[in-house]
Amino acid sequence: MKTLFRQPLLRLLVINLAIGIGAAVAMIGGLMALNPHHLRDLILNDQSGGAAFGLLLFGLVITFGSVAMGTAIMALGRPKDSEPPRGKSIPATVPVRAR
Repeated sequence: MKTLFRQPLLRLLVINLAIGIGAAVAMIGGLMALNPHHLRDLILNDQSGGAAFGLLLFGLVITFGSVAMGTAIMALGRPKDSEPPRGKSIPATVPVRAR
């Protein structure tokens, strides 16, 4: 297990998965605190409220964990001090005269 976390890619993914899990827990905490559309009331008054809470948490963990891991993977090629390129900017569209 010790050698497994020495691989930089796996360490990057695990760290960002933990960030995603933290965001999911914060989101479900906010949902329970704010009670939008009586969601908390529905979950607490249901006979199987624990299952509903678990499924909601599982979906949020999958979503936020995937987003955090994907963002980390996409940012791998970017330099740490990414500044906008200097020099003359090239316009995205070039006007063309039609005859």
